[in-house]
Amino acid sequence: MLQFSYLIGKEMTIVINVNRLKGEIVAKGMTQKQVADAIGISDRAFRARLKNGRFNTNQIEKIAIILGLKNPWDIFFTHEVT
Repeated sequence: MLQFSYLIGKEMTIVINVNRLKGEIVAKGMTQKQVADAIGISDRAFRARLKNGRFNTNQIEKIAIILGLKNPWDIFFTHEVT
């Protein structure tokens, strides 16, 4: 499983499950380009965000709505409190 994590402040590490996100895109019958267009960024920018695992909160919200994610926390907000 490919996951990326980064430190938010000094209290929480957010882990984004990129493979799961890619799977949800495929399951919805969409391409990464279609999702990128729907959230208002270029295909190249979307691929870069997938590669580094970083999306802003507006993008996360839009992706969750577009893909009809019932529990986006499993993808975007798997976290460990340190």
